[in-house]
Amino acid sequence: MLTLENFTELVKRNRSCRRFDHSHIIEQTTLENLVDLARNCASAANMQPLKYVICNDEQKNQDIFSCLGWAAYLKDWKGPVENERPSAYIIILGDTRIAKNFWCDHGITAQTMLLGARAMGLGGCMFGAINIKKLKPHLNIDDHLEVKLVVALGKPVEEIQIDDLGEDGNIKYWRDETMIHHVPKRKLSDLIVGKW
Repeated sequence: MLTLENFTELVKRNRSCRRFDHSHIIEQTTLENLVDLARNCASAANMQPLKYVICNDEQKNQDIFSCLGWAAYLKDWKGPVENERPSAYIIILGDTRIAKNFWCDHGITAQTMLLGARAMGLGGCMFGAINIKKLKPHLNIDDHLEVKLVVALGKPVEEIQIDDLGEDGNIKYWRDETMIHHVPKRKLSDLIVGKW
């Protein structure tokens, strides 16, 4: 049985990973299994308007990579070097023939797929900074499909550490001299603003 302690540990390990072992191959069946997790998620009014493009093709991966904005807080880092790039991607699309508003469905499904990937020993990063005009032609995405998010996936090669937010209140993630990626988090007591 899944316990809250086990699930809490999974959530804490599910950090946005941006450096991967590029030689690790992610099979299409693994990507299909992640989309199947998403298929079982809650959906606003149960409209289920999301569609997906899955990709583990080397050339298409390069095309997708070129359309993403990587780690805005790391000003001197333009994204992972070639041998540390993702092995696969899942592009989350909203089908405007089914719904005009996708509410938070894409966020729910992206997080669920990332938790599933982490449970399989993989890591990933959810992207909203996407050059959509460039991406859609690369993947032959029809006009009635809106690009909502891109999920990059791979075998993590970076260590990510959650830190308590410092006295200065700076929420920007950073890397130390050993390339450990630090993610400051607010305290629980700072988040709960009412108890009844």
